[in-house]
Amino acid sequence: MQPNQSAKFNTLRIAKKETALFFTSPIAYLFIGAFVAVTLFIFFWGEAFFSRNIADVRPMFEWMPLLLIFLCSTLTMKLWSEERRSGTIEYVHTLSVPLWHFVVGKFLGCLALLSIALLITLPLPIMVSIIGELDWGPVISGYIAVLLLGSAYIAIGLAVSARSDNQIVSLITACIIGGLFYFIGTSAITDFFSHQSAEFLRQLGTGSRFEDITRGIIDVRDLYYYISLTIVFLALNTYFIEKERWSNAEKKSNQKVSYHKQWQLITGLLCVNLLAANLWLGQLPQLRLDTTAGKQYSISEATEIYLSQLQEPMLIRGYFSQKTHPLLAPLVPQVKDLLQEYEVAAKGRVRVEFVDPQQHPELEEEANTQFGIKPMPFQVADRYQASIVSSYFNVLVQYGDEHKVLGFRDLIEVNARAESDVEVLLRNPEHDVTRAIKTVLQDYQSAGNLFDTVKQNLTFTGYISANDKLPEQLAQFKTSITKQLESVSQKSANKFKVEFIEPEAGRGEIAQKIADEYGFQPMATSLFSDNAFYFYLTLSGGEQIVQIPLGDFSESNFERNLDAAIKRFASGFTKNIALVTPQAAPYGGYGMPQASFNQLEKMLGAELNVLNEDLSDGSVSGEADILMLVSPKSLDEKQLFAVDQFLMKGGTVIAATSPYSVNLTGRSLSMSPVSSGLEDWLAHHGLTVDNALVMDASNAAFPVPVTRNVGGFQLQEMRMLDYPYFADVRKGLNQDNLITSELPQLTMAWTSPITLDETKGGINFTPLITSSDQAWTSSSLDIMPKVNQLGETSYTAEGETKEHLMGVIAQGRFSSYFAGKDSPLLVDEGAKSALSEEASDDANAQVKSEDTLTEHTAQLDVSSVIKHAPDSARIILFSSNDFVQDQVLQFTGGVSQTGYLNSLQLLVNSIDWSLEDRALMSIRSRGNFNRTLPPMEHSEQLFWEYGNYVLAFTLLSGIALWDRQRRRRKQRQYLTWLTQ
Repeated sequence: MQPNQSAKFNTLRIAKKETALFFTSPIAYLFIGAFVAVTLFIFFWGEAFFSRNIADVRPMFEWMPLLLIFLCSTLTMKLWSEERRSGTIEYVHTLSVPLWHFVVGKFLGCLALLSIALLITLPLPIMVSIIGELDWGPVISGYIAVLLLGSAYIAIGLAVSARSDNQIVSLITACIIGGLFYFIGTSAITDFFSHQSAEFLRQLGTGSRFEDITRGIIDVRDLYYYISLTIVFLALNTYFIEKERWSNAEKKSNQKVSYHKQWQLITGLLCVNLLAANLWLGQLPQLRLDTTAGKQYSISEATEIYLSQLQEPMLIRGYFSQKTHPLLAPLVPQVKDLLQEYEVAAKGRVRVEFVDPQQHPELEEEANTQFGIKPMPFQVADRYQASIVSSYFNVLVQYGDEHKVLGFRDLIEVNARAESDVEVLLRNPEHDVTRAIKTVLQDYQSAGNLFDTVKQNLTFTGYISANDKLPEQLAQFKTSITKQLESVSQKSANKFKVEFIEPEAGRGEIAQKIADEYGFQPMATSLFSDNAFYFYLTLSGGEQIVQIPLGDFSESNFERNLDAAIKRFASGFTKNIALVTPQAAPYGGYGMPQASFNQLEKMLGAELNVLNEDLSDGSVSGEADILMLVSPKSLDEKQLFAVDQFLMKGGTVIAATSPYSVNLTGRSLSMSPVSSGLEDWLAHHGLTVDNALVMDASNAAFPVPVTRNVGGFQLQEMRMLDYPYFADVRKGLNQDNLITSELPQLTMAWTSPITLDETKGGINFTPLITSSDQAWTSSSLDIMPKVNQLGETSYTAEGETKEHLMGVIAQGRFSSYFAGKDSPLLVDEGAKSALSEEASDDANAQVKSEDTLTEHTAQLDVSSVIKHAPDSARIILFSSNDFVQDQVLQFTGGVSQTGYLNSLQLLVNSIDWSLEDRALMSIRSRGNFNRTLPPMEHSEQLFWEYGNYVLAFTLLSGIALWDRQRRRRKQRQYLTWLTQ
């Protein structure tokens, strides 16, 4: 070692020497082999990669903090102890080379060995990326975290080895110190402390910071923590080795004592400042890089759009108790970090506060009385006892006098792998908080003047016949709405114009025009009435036109319908969706549960006003922006007319329907044919749902409980069986349409193929969902899983295998199914006469008949058939009755038995796309369990698993052969030099 060489030259030379020494003994191969073997075992067996069915490599990193403690301690235990035992430490002390060169060189040699071990694990993420859709951001950050954590443990091991002559003592001491740094931040320790103390301990723990980085968040504070920890122990290592140079004689000299004190002071100050800087960095705003695809842990552009609409300060307050459930405690800092991101992104328009209500009685009383925030009872444990504690885990969003509260059930999701293995994660916090901001913003705006949010001029046009042609009640109604329209026009700041047009005037050119453009036909009060007239109300702005329903001819009803029409041109108002689901039977038989869609209603109600629509009156509510039919059953002519005319007015109809419906009764599973009443109507528009079921070789698994006898004990487990009726759609999702492009995977349960009639003029069809090309159809209603003696399902394709359409958009100029037919809403005069004659037989019946006739006259049935729709009309069709049913969502959730959200997201995306609300669509897909593995046979799973074992062994053998060749080449060089 030459003293005049640079520090870089010396450290690299020492690092190469240490690395070569590792490979000349079994140490390197034992270290790498143990590291790779344990990693593969944990990945495939401990964490059951294929059973998790998630396309990520988190299981590979979860046990790294513990694994590295033992491996790094084993690697470093002899580096200085062996130097001291063999006497070579004296040679190091006599050299005029700074000792830190040796310390850093040994450190780099160990780090190089760890890097080689990590390199051999690369086939794991490569395998996952080949099988499924892997997000490489968390993988890269995970490897960075392992290197940083490993460097800290190596530095600890080197420092301990420098103080001990015995390798075993060095190993045990290094494991204890590394274990303390790890366990101090785990729930095993933090659960015994208050929230603030627990958070401080988590900041000290190497494992808690490691988890943040492996999620895909590279925070400057976490990077500095590991780097500072590494430098501190390397500095201590240098001090320990330097101290051995000092002889007893030198210690007696005052000059030398002063020199030693300087060493101690400089080393102490360096360590204290490096560690103290962590506390200073913790007070600074976050400086982090989100490496995940789609920036899942960063404020999105959609959120910034809503924040930019704030006209006055908004308050976001987090209510978190110091003592809460151990599974919720680690989520508190994550929520706080996210809310602080909102404060930064809003640029002064959002104020964020965090309070513990139990520490502030006045704030707790306000939360309880004004906002309805109540503490939740949780079972927690402290150092002395287990008890039930009421704690808070809520977020309040307040804007003006409007507010929205998010509870812990709104923010988290639970993934139960087994009864004792429960994982609690934040579901999609940005989506939940942004949705709350959107809600309070819309509620606040709706309380003011409607026209404050209207950006264009609106024109109200009444296509109304002359008064002498109108029924008396309609003439009075016209007078009433005229006064209301004048009042609205005065409040609109010249944004609202009113005009009435008589279609029959002149040569009837207007009547012909509105018939051609809007399908408006003359109205009548009965089937045989000769008195035809017009009474159509529209609101237009730009290229958009909305027809206003007549309702019951009351002032209040017209005001509601007019407000609903104006809101369609305004921004910042909650939209209304008319939802039609099957009505539950009044009395369900034992073991015959009714189909329920509570999860769908809950998810829709989080962002929209859900109107449970009754179509029996032949019309859809005038406030409805979208009509959704989920598993409709036996719609009669009036109900079908309501659907048809809603479409003819330019509306969007979303339908989930099929000729079959599943029956889930106890442990029985059966399929029965049903009639929706929509079959002919859909066929009229070029859409036919065939009487068959799609079966796909690419399918999701069906969870079946299986009881096994193990040593006399009955054990029940969930077995996942291939089930072709659960089509697993990935490549079949239309990537050019936002409804499906944001979904990584979709399970369509018990679907039927859709056939399109491309000859329908004026209608454009856009496929959304198609099966794989290995799918076939079956007309059998026996849908119970077919299990053979080995407990495996066996299905064979029947007939031709090809792609089948299961979801489609139809848009264009639809023609009415009732065109050329009489309106079902008109009262037959002959029926009235028959009713009067039948009722004249007895006095009581006569009174009843007169009341009925009077009621018909008072309500005045006015109807016509709009013959065709504008170009904006849409039908979005999904060919399954049950894929969003509550029980089916549990089945398609897989082995975790948690609710499957992708099917619900599909319908919500359809609504947002129809309403052109693209903002929340981009956030909604940021779930925790989105990236799933495609269906695979057991043999294919074994191929990938054993392939990784073989590849790891091959790489390790390749390194051994390369090192052997390298040493032989060196030996030949030495022999050549000796002979010369």
